[in-house]
Amino acid sequence: MSHSRKNRTLRLASYNIRKARGLDGRRDPGRVLDVINALDADVITLQEADRRLGDRPTAVPRNLIAQATDFDVVPLAANDVSLGWHGNAVLVRRGIAVKTASRIELPGAEPRGAVSVSIENGFTIVGVHLGLLRQSRRRQLRAIVAGLGPSQKVAIIGDMNEWAVTRGFEALEEGFDLHSPGRSFHAARPIAALDRLALSHGLTLSDAGVDESPLARMASDHLPIWADIS
Repeated sequence: MSHSRKNRTLRLASYNIRKARGLDGRRDPGRVLDVINALDADVITLQEADRRLGDRPTAVPRNLIAQATDFDVVPLAANDVSLGWHGNAVLVRRGIAVKTASRIELPGAEPRGAVSVSIENGFTIVGVHLGLLRQSRRRQLRAIVAGLGPSQKVAIIGDMNEWAVTRGFEALEEGFDLHSPGRSFHAARPIAALDRLALSHGLTLSDAGVDESPLARMASDHLPIWADIS
């Protein structure tokens, strides 16, 4: 697959991989990586990248990512076995410089966290997997926005767990434009746009979509989204 970052906008993607367990019941990290490779993204945020129990070991082995993709794992885990933080991980294409990476504690009725990665050219990408309760999601978005620095190039992207079109996103109204690339859940019959992105007013959305390929429809219960921004 050809890839030239110099001749196009930055492509972001987000994918809730459901711990690499597909709709056929098989846990197949290689299949997940095939879906990820087909997105041809520069930066990918993952949700449910780690198991829930114990030390939360990664669902996708690091050595497999290194061997089967052109991505590096951003160091966000708090231990040696997880891929991310509260299941949120970030992959960046090799050759893209990562300036900073941080974990964000989030309030709510259940344990949640977000991750923030700043890359070359001043872009900041915040990967999220928001809570199941709207009251928690509102608090979590307020916490994320309040913790952002002065950058004018911020993208908040991930599984936002919100079925409504606009309700629940009030914290983003002042500084961000909310975008829904399309219906991403459930992969077998997509009826809800749970996976979205919000771009600060300094960024422009050039194109966006949902990967509805047969492989993506089987690899997880969410379909991945992608967005080209400048």
